[in-house]
Amino acid sequence: MSRSLREVVFVDGVRTPFGKAGPKGVYAETRADDLVVRVIRELLRRNPALPADRVDEVAIAATTQVGDQGLTIGRTAALLAGLPKTVPGYAIDRMCAGAMTAVTTTASGIAFGAYDVAIAGGVEHMGRHPMGEGADPNPRFFSEQLVDGSALVMGATAENLHDRFPHLTRERADAFALASQQRYAKAVANGQIGPELVTVATRSAEHGWGLATADEPPRPGTTLDGLATLKTPFRPHGHVTAGNAAGLNDGATGCILAAEEVAQELGLTAGMRLVGYGFVGVEPEVMGVGPVPSTERALARTGLTIDDIGLFELNEAFAVQVLAFLDHFGIADDDERVNPWGGAIAVGHPLASSGVRLMTQLSRQFAERPDVRYGLTAMCVGLGMGATVIWENPAWEGTK
Repeated sequence: MSRSLREVVFVDGVRTPFGKAGPKGVYAETRADDLVVRVIRELLRRNPALPADRVDEVAIAATTQVGDQGLTIGRTAALLAGLPKTVPGYAIDRMCAGAMTAVTTTASGIAFGAYDVAIAGGVEHMGRHPMGEGADPNPRFFSEQLVDGSALVMGATAENLHDRFPHLTRERADAFALASQQRYAKAVANGQIGPELVTVATRSAEHGWGLATADEPPRPGTTLDGLATLKTPFRPHGHVTAGNAAGLNDGATGCILAAEEVAQELGLTAGMRLVGYGFVGVEPEVMGVGPVPSTERALARTGLTIDDIGLFELNEAFAVQVLAFLDHFGIADDDERVNPWGGAIAVGHPLASSGVRLMTQLSRQFAERPDVRYGLTAMCVGLGMGATVIWENPAWEGTK
């Protein structure tokens, strides 16, 4: 039998405020699964036209799937959030691109006709579960030199990228990092960042209950002079610092995806329409270059060019990997289409959750920009991968 694919839309996305990982962070004594539950409940609260029993799948990503991030977290979070027990769920791990993969996987199922509506997202509690906790890398990786020894240390891979592209100087990385902080602060002041946040009740044995309402990582007092004084922990006299890289963070994200015709039937608003995506592998020791070939693949598969993209949401794991992307495609460091509301250097990067943060921001930017037709979300991924998803703006008003 023949079948046609359906259009898939991003209906709505929300996230918790992002916290600093560690004993002093806002979520130090708050469970990871409770962060996801809060996100799922908020998605349903904000979209009352969606009956809970119309959700066909819940896919939640986590990089370190142990403890309160384990036990097939998509299913357990769905149950804890009060979704009908008939709603299934599962967990995904593609390191930093976990939530992005949750979206593309469930969206593909929607396009194929296996689902009508899905919830996709991610969580990372890096304070409770440091990256690599409990992992046991096969000794063959190094004994047979399958990967460089630096491949499992993300900061070291960023230093390797500086080596490969020496024109990407620390000064350029610091300048980009400062701009990220400034753009984020401006977006918060303008009310552009904030409406997508869901407040979270936080627990502390010492201080009692609290309420997380705003992102914890941003450093509004950042200056170039201050950035220049920071240490380079991954290499003596290196380039990568705590100032030009994303920190260690806790947080969760989630979104509703639906077939476009089903969204119309239910009266759900479409924030974006999925155009295509691409995942690729690169040398693990320079994983930061991954978004370049993944974007080339996504563009080739969709018949678009980089000039068609009017907005870019690029995950700022490290400033250098964003700069490598921009240089490759001939985009200026300060191009206003790129991360107009700042990025992970300011807001944080709770690994597997970040992909849906990028998408949620792009969707909200589309609503403000009917002059933009296509946008792109992309990120580098641990162990040497790149991930890119291209979206279309349903509010696009055509060429004026």
